[in-house]
Amino acid sequence: MRTAIPLFLLLAGLAPTTHAASVPEQGRDGVTVGAVLSPRERVEPENRMLRERLDTLLPRLMKEADLDMWVVIAREYAEDPVYFTLVPQPAHAARRTTMLVFHRQPDGSVQRLSINRYPFGAPYDTTWSGGDLKTQWEALGALIAARDPRRIGINVSGDWAIADGLTHALHERLLSVLPAALHDRLVPAEALVVRWMETRSPAELAAYPHIVSLARGVVAEAFSSRVITPGVTTTDDVAWYIRERFESLGLAPWFMPDVNFQRAGTVCADDAPFCGEEGVIQPGDVLHTDVGLCYLKLCTDTQEMAYVARAGETEAPAGLRAALAQGNRWQDALTGQFVAGRTGNEILAATQRETARQGLRAATYSHPVGFVGHAPGPTIGMWDNQGPTVGQGDWPLHADTVYAIEGNVKARVPEWDGQNVQVKLEQMAVFDGRKVVYLAGRQVVWHVVR
Repeated sequence: MRTAIPLFLLLAGLAPTTHAASVPEQGRDGVTVGAVLSPRERVEPENRMLRERLDTLLPRLMKEADLDMWVVIAREYAEDPVYFTLVPQPAHAARRTTMLVFHRQPDGSVQRLSINRYPFGAPYDTTWSGGDLKTQWEALGALIAARDPRRIGINVSGDWAIADGLTHALHERLLSVLPAALHDRLVPAEALVVRWMETRSPAELAAYPHIVSLARGVVAEAFSSRVITPGVTTTDDVAWYIRERFESLGLAPWFMPDVNFQRAGTVCADDAPFCGEEGVIQPGDVLHTDVGLCYLKLCTDTQEMAYVARAGETEAPAGLRAALAQGNRWQDALTGQFVAGRTGNEILAATQRETARQGLRAATYSHPVGFVGHAPGPTIGMWDNQGPTVGQGDWPLHADTVYAIEGNVKARVPEWDGQNVQVKLEQMAVFDGRKVVYLAGRQVVWHVVR
């Protein structure tokens, strides 16, 4: 039988070949994990998506940031955080020193230039590829001076780590090869870097649902009786199962998965930021996991909940089902505040007013996701700061950006003698400029380990 290819891969032009690594795998509990391209198969679609971004997105964002030129300089194993989002695959390092120059033309297009001992070829034009390091720097200075740009963006920032990739030594070297008259034209490129990192292209948005479904599929496997034997299996066992399952599929986890439990008789205080313990899993436990993976240069961040059934149970108790419904109401309260132009701090405050009106005991700490798990863009609360976040919380919401809708609610469970349970949820969603759409659905029923 021929393997069905996920629609999202077809839309993005990312359908795998017949390579064995591309065949969907059957999970240990019968859950099917979707097709995953082999490392070799990923190169072409990743480079195609890069070309789309450079052709259509970068010119618009450079105009928006009012930059005539953007200079990105990186050294081997000390790469600028944006470096790998700009270069074609396969690439493992900046190879000595790599200089990328993006020059906006009168017609709005952007010329892409590299000054690099190891030329990339497409999608860059090589302007220098020979000589020593001194000659390379002189070539960069001469190129910039000859083009005489009005505003030259460089990656320095006090607020955004991801936009602060130009090291002190490289900054000094750049000044040394530029005519003094051009020094005042160097300006922080942080607005461009944040917009470049947070904005998703059409092809990326077509592929993203499939990537998120891979993470959710592995969570469903892990929260199953084929992985968990109550009284034997530990939370650490499940965490390592998730990590090793990602790696067996060729998917890179960007952090170690977390698994914890709550149970009747274990206090979850009203003022505790997080509730959960580690150890041997028992019947009646509530389980929580937090996982993240990266694939096709795009990352995910997912948290879901499970219930370990007691003998004779087929679903979670009514009190737990009601608690999860409260979690979904909190999600709706949050995503209902997504309005283009609002800052993260404004969205947080509006969410808090709405959850208070509904009587929900909720905490909100959502963040953008993209090339990295904790991506730049509007911070919407932090787990340890439910007030305004200076700087990053002041960033406005833009269209075609992806978020981890992350937070928790506490609810009292009648079956637990009124004890709190904390429902911790995190699901991936895109804001298209008008509404929020979950990329691969969201959890609305409990995973049940029977």
